[in-house]
Amino acid sequence: MTSSVRNRVPAPALFVVGGLSMYVGAALAVGLFTRLSPSAVAMLRMIGAAAVLLAWRRPGLGAWRGPRFRQAVALGSATALMNVTFYEAIARLPLGTAVAIEFCGPVAVAAVASRGARDLGAVVLAAAGVLLIADVRWSGGPAGVLWALGAAALWATYILLSKRVARSGNGLDDLAVGFTVAAVAFSPLLLLGGPEGPGALLDPVVLVLGLGVGVLASVVPYVLDQVVLRRLGRARFAVLLALLPATATVVGLVGLGQIPGIQELLGIAAVILAVALRSREGDEPAAVGGG
Repeated sequence: MTSSVRNRVPAPALFVVGGLSMYVGAALAVGLFTRLSPSAVAMLRMIGAAAVLLAWRRPGLGAWRGPRFRQAVALGSATALMNVTFYEAIARLPLGTAVAIEFCGPVAVAAVASRGARDLGAVVLAAAGVLLIADVRWSGGPAGVLWALGAAALWATYILLSKRVARSGNGLDDLAVGFTVAAVAFSPLLLLGGPEGPGALLDPVVLVLGLGVGVLASVVPYVLDQVVLRRLGRARFAVLLALLPATATVVGLVGLGQIPGIQELLGIAAVILAVALRSREGDEPAAVGGG
């Protein structure tokens, strides 16, 4: 995508495309859980994304040293751990439900960014939404709720670190570096037990699907994140995240046949309203340019 084209496309449109890609990739990953552990699938996703980004961007030596390198590694590590916790969550919860809980992280980021009355209301709404969901899910699978809350904390960390990387002007190169280092550092998770164990990694079909998950769930949405983050401040970026729980619910319904109950739908709706409600006060100007 050229700089002139991406600057003409509205940020919400780019975000919807990224969200659809991310959750279609997540639905594809759920299919792999019959062969590998969720953590192993998450790492396969990370390795696939790192391989594509590294081949595409070919970062120079400057990206592999100094503060820039450390910042990239922090982002890559946070992303890898976020992927692991999220996949462990969707192995136990419907996709839309897990995403709704995960979005407590962005709501918290937005609230801290501005601290207005609307933001307090957004936090209360988000908490109410999670309580509604947890009331349904806790008795049947508390582990899924806890994994999703862990993903929420890591998603908040991702937003803060990704904004710094995007502002540096080398976002995609640094993503390639951070993803590569994280893929190597966390690669032992590939050996975690699953229905077929590590032997499933020898199947070319599994490897191809893993690469597809990496492209759909990481490369496309994270590249678009870098474009959007350089055009918007982190508070307005968090507002756009309100589109994603609904997107995940639709993908889960259509792709996985996951039908949420009334109470879960109310909880998901409360989270969507919470993210949309928070104010845009305290937003930061962001540079527009190639990355």
